[in-house]
Amino acid sequence: MDSSHLTPQQIVAELNKYIVGQDDAKRNVAIALRNRWRRMNATSEMQAEIVPNNILMIGATGVGKTEIARRLARLADAPFVKVEASKFTEVGYVGRDVESMVRDLAEQAVNMVKARKKEEVKEKAAQTVEEIILDALIPPLKSSVVHPVESAESGEMPSSDAELNERTRNHFREKIRRGELEDRKIEIQLRQGGSGGNVGMIGAGMIDEVSMMNIQDMISGMMPKKPRKRKVTIAEARKLLLEEEAARLIDMDEVKEEALRKAEQTGIIFIDEIDKIASGNAKGSGPDVSREGVQRDLLPIVEGSTVNTKHGVLKTDHVLFIAAGAFHVSKPSDLIPELQGRFPIRVELSSLTKEDFVRILREPRNALTRQYEAMFAAEGVTLRFTGEALEAIAQTAFDINAEVENIGARRLQTVLSRLLNEHLFDVPDKIMPGAVIEVTRELVNDRMKGLSKNRDLSEYIL
Repeated sequence: MDSSHLTPQQIVAELNKYIVGQDDAKRNVAIALRNRWRRMNATSEMQAEIVPNNILMIGATGVGKTEIARRLARLADAPFVKVEASKFTEVGYVGRDVESMVRDLAEQAVNMVKARKKEEVKEKAAQTVEEIILDALIPPLKSSVVHPVESAESGEMPSSDAELNERTRNHFREKIRRGELEDRKIEIQLRQGGSGGNVGMIGAGMIDEVSMMNIQDMISGMMPKKPRKRKVTIAEARKLLLEEEAARLIDMDEVKEEALRKAEQTGIIFIDEIDKIASGNAKGSGPDVSREGVQRDLLPIVEGSTVNTKHGVLKTDHVLFIAAGAFHVSKPSDLIPELQGRFPIRVELSSLTKEDFVRILREPRNALTRQYEAMFAAEGVTLRFTGEALEAIAQTAFDINAEVENIGARRLQTVLSRLLNEHLFDVPDKIMPGAVIEVTRELVNDRMKGLSKNRDLSEYIL
């Protein structure tokens, strides 16, 4: 399915496969994603004017904020970066550090484009690699070995040698293709760059991150590429040479250009814990000054600015920013007005109910129950959950969230881990392959005895 042509309703339907509830948030991110396609298909003079509607998600931990943004990026095949806003308030914080999220986005985009280009040249690279491996096993017969005089005297012999060599090579080529020689060791030559990437610089404390990377890349580029020999198995040689050949066939300048364009037009930056940099009630005192400083540093990036990265200049005008926070202590209105204005769409995510927990265990393609079933299946053991067991697990998780700390859907991991740890330990020594484990309400109640009654719950807080 081509993600660029997905309608908002189709986007929500795709998100529903992995995330339960939170319809309002899904609708808004679906509209934001479709708006990108609409902008790209608008008239050229309007394309530059249409800016993305950045989204502020408000909701407790574990309700699906990060998952929605991550799945959206995967759906759109877009470069995605998640950053914690609170890290910019740490000791030693400097304003330019906020730009690191944009540099990370550029890096992510380059990796995505490079991976796709490698896939495109994979077949061509594989053919070259096969020849290199074959040459290492059975070197081709050099024509210079056979002198003209010898060939005249010996008639057909030189051509027969060449023919024999070619026949042997073809025989071994078939063996390589069938994977019969994977463990055989051969000697290969790998191109090796200089050690510029690890060059330390005296007095580099005043040089910022981008300048340092550029200097190191420049020194690395100046270092001579010296080939080195390695004796490895054919399986390992194929992997090493395929990487090297694919990289050789790719035009890195083209990759960087396309990656920067991709990051600018489709990039998504997810700023988590944005409530931690809100000023709160005690304005102008203590660390709040630093928090407001972070907000002011974030402002130009979210607003649209030009950032230097090691791959080139990246404009953030059309990058989609999704911010999220629990806002337990502070309120969205505690953010500076300018930053509030840059997140015009506000979405409140609801806390998860017991019914939501049941659906989370049943419906998503990556449901925890399915993950555990897959792990047991790897050992040849069948794991089954009854409907009543799922209800009991959901009830336990909901009760613990209500009594201790509400960590949302992550609580299900704690409950399932406690429920199945004994079985996981016994497989395959005591529980043999072919066995069937059925998780019933009675088993859940037995294993969870006392857990939801507020006894020593601190052990189970994630």
